Amino acid sequence: MRKERTLLILGIFVALLPYMGFYESWRKILFMISGLSIIYLAYLFYTEAKARLDKDENKIKSFIDNIKSGE
Repeated sequence: MRKERTLLILGIFVALLPYMGFYESWRKILFMISGLSIIYLAYLFYTEAKARLDKDENKIKSFIDNIKSGE
């Protein structure tokens, strides 16, 4: 849940950044840092989802026959 909250706060920050009154050079730096942070969080979400899918695919699905032999 921490990554999701961080992404939400970062999105709100990026949306409000043009209206905060920073100098143009600072604003560019803050946008660059925010963009790199979003890229990093997206990479973390991707690796987490890929690990979850690989884990689900490795489960062996077994079949149990309910018919008694000899009938």
